[in-house]
Amino acid sequence: MPYDDVLGIRPGKVIGVGLNYADHVHEAGLQIPKEPFVFAKLPSSLIGDGDPIEFDRRVADRVDWEVELAVVLARRMKNVPPEQAGDYVLGYTVANDVSARNLQRTTELVLAKGLDTFCPLGPVLVPAGVIGNPQDLRMRTRVNGETVQESSTAEMIFGVAELLAYCSRLFAWEPGDVLLTGTPSGCGEFMDPPTSLHHGDVVEVEIDGIGTLRNPVVEVEY
Repeated sequence: MPYDDVLGIRPGKVIGVGLNYADHVHEAGLQIPKEPFVFAKLPSSLIGDGDPIEFDRRVADRVDWEVELAVVLARRMKNVPPEQAGDYVLGYTVANDVSARNLQRTTELVLAKGLDTFCPLGPVLVPAGVIGNPQDLRMRTRVNGETVQESSTAEMIFGVAELLAYCSRLFAWEPGDVLLTGTPSGCGEFMDPPTSLHHGDVVEVEIDGIGTLRNPVVEVEY
């Protein structure tokens, strides 16, 4: 579906945060960042619950999953301190920060993570007031029914409020913009041996209190 139909929102920006769970930083063999590691995903990468994750193996031959808590902005936010950041949140949903690891190793993150269909969001947008504390939500990923990621948003290095405030010092958040807050360990690229998604797989990313985002995987040739 067109990105402006996903959950009824039309984000001008989709901002991701890398290396925001210590166990994921360690599985990647990297150092804990001193400040948030921020990158952009293209809004055209957005799809909804049930839509296929599509990739051409000639472009992306190591496609990986990343369960993430996604934050949707309610109104313009610029230079706002962390203690006020929650006032600007419309709600929360589940994201799969799909990543082409072969491109991530050799080029900009916007290409590795911004390909068409590489940002599933859903299945619903839960109002901020219903969620309450976004730093106490269990999360998991299943591939073909097998659990490969399981953690909690309590394990974030930088919490939602800190991330929103940090970014608001760099640029203005606008209504409908989306923040992806990072993923825990369990990504396929760092398994032994490394594992990636294939045609016919089904990926489910789930956060308690929000629901399960389910997407089939389809290999295509463009």
